[in-house]
Amino acid sequence: QVQVVESGGGLVQAGGSLRLSCAASGRTGSRYAMGWFRQAPVKEREFVAAISWSGGSTYYAASVKGRFTISRENAKNTVYLQMNSLKPEDTAVYYCAAVLSHGNYDYYAQKYEYPYWGQGTQVTVSS
Repeated sequence: QVQVVESGGGLVQAGGSLRLSCAASGRTGSRYAMGWFRQAPVKEREFVAAISWSGGSTYYAASVKGRFTISRENAKNTVYLQMNSLKPEDTAVYYCAAVLSHGNYDYYAQKYEYPYWGQGTQVTVSS
C-alpha cells in the first residue's frame, strides 16, 4: 500500500511564498514519479507540476511556470513544491500524487495516470 502525505499549506499574502512537502511511502525499492494538483472551490482538480523519478524531468502548468518549482529528495522519499509570487487565484487545496514509474525521465500530467493520492493541504492567498 502506498501512502502519500502532504504538508506545508497555510495562509499567505499575495506576493509571498510557501513550500509544500509530500512524503510517499510504499514498497521498498519502488520508483515513483510524482505530481502536484490543485482544486479550488467549485472547480475541477487541475494539474500544477510533475517530476520524474530521477528528478531529471519536470513539467509545469502554464499558470504556474516561472513561479513554482518542483523538486525531490529520493533519500527522504520527499517531493517539494516551492511556490513564489503567489496570487489569490492560487488559492486551492493542493494534492500530491504518485505513480509507479519504470523510466528515469517519465513524468505524468493527467489525473487518471496517478493511482495514489494524498488528502490535500489548503493554500490560501489573501489579496
